[in-house]
Amino acid sequence: MLEMFSYFCEDLKNIAMRPDLFQAPDYYLLDELLSDEHKMVRDAAREWVKREVSPIIEDYAQKAEFPKQIINGLAEIGAFGPYIPEEYGGAGLDQISYGLIMQEIERGDSGVRSTASVQSSLVMYPIWKYGNEEQRMKWLPKLASGEFIGCFGLTEPDHGSNPGGMTTNFKDKGDHYLLNGAKMWISNAPFADIAVVWAKDESGRIHGLVVERGMEGFTTPETHNKWSLRASATGELIFDNVKVPKENLLPNKSGLGAPLGCLDSARYGIAWGAIGAAMDCYDTALRYAKERIQFDKPIAGTQLQQKKLAEMITEITKAQLLTWRLGVLRNEGKATSAQISMAKRNNVDMAINIAREARQILGGMGITGEYSIMRHMMNLESVITYEGTHDIHLLITGMDVTGIPAFK
Repeated sequence: MLEMFSYFCEDLKNIAMRPDLFQAPDYYLLDELLSDEHKMVRDAAREWVKREVSPIIEDYAQKAEFPKQIINGLAEIGAFGPYIPEEYGGAGLDQISYGLIMQEIERGDSGVRSTASVQSSLVMYPIWKYGNEEQRMKWLPKLASGEFIGCFGLTEPDHGSNPGGMTTNFKDKGDHYLLNGAKMWISNAPFADIAVVWAKDESGRIHGLVVERGMEGFTTPETHNKWSLRASATGELIFDNVKVPKENLLPNKSGLGAPLGCLDSARYGIAWGAIGAAMDCYDTALRYAKERIQFDKPIAGTQLQQKKLAEMITEITKAQLLTWRLGVLRNEGKATSAQISMAKRNNVDMAINIAREARQILGGMGITGEYSIMRHMMNLESVITYEGTHDIHLLITGMDVTGIPAFK
């Protein structure tokens, strides 16, 4: 009986871990716009995801657990601070390479990409841009190697889309700052070694502080019972009279523009990442439609399924061209915050709609863990909300074209 049960369990395991047969769509030959370095970086990330993420991610999503064993691999493919200069441990790559890495990681799972996005754009970026040389040398190499994992504290229980209303604050106590407050919906929080925290000084000015694991009064309770980003660790940051050394304040930028500059970098990575999720859903649905026989022919031969597939590849292609152009502008230092908002909003909306349509092509099989589509769909419900909600990005574009803010 035990032997029969072990065979049964092995069969279940084999069903749950379908081989990763992903083939990336490139309908407008976007590869011809990429350099050899871009393609090398992307292909290395793609192979790593196929080898290290795809076989395990469904199991970890079902368990609602982040697979910490992949942290070293993320570092090796340059996912932690790819655009950070090599002198600080980064890969020294351009913005298109950064985007392509995020695309490939999110093709595997949005939660894994969230971990990389936070580490790169929300932790390493502010230390690099707003920190001094001593802070850069102290933290960036360890973050780039994956020895340290960081998180970013901006959103609060009562201040999400209005971060300027934050109540987290710090007071100057002579030889240190005394930090009080709370942050919510923080990726990586439960196991982060450091947190880049945004708080108001006694005059109400927003500054960034690096809070380190082990500081008295600093706790990071985990958020449970999520239906989305289940393979990512989410938590809170609680500060109860935390003594922060004065040398941990990021000195080179303050005000709300400082954290928003980090969000620009993260949103740019998300615009690329969402394409990865969409491509995976499209590729899965296309393959399934060609193989699934109903009424004596593949369902790919029916008009309604072809409509879905044709619209999917059209929207993916438009998104690819949008982000490639945005990457060029980022490399040239010309991309605006509003342009980044447009790409984030458009591409995540595109991806979540493709996930829903792809799920329908698979019918009942689409809701099972045997395929990635339902996991992508649930993950994208978070992606369409974080780093600026779908509606907020619409209002950013609206303000940009009219010159009139309509946030309230």
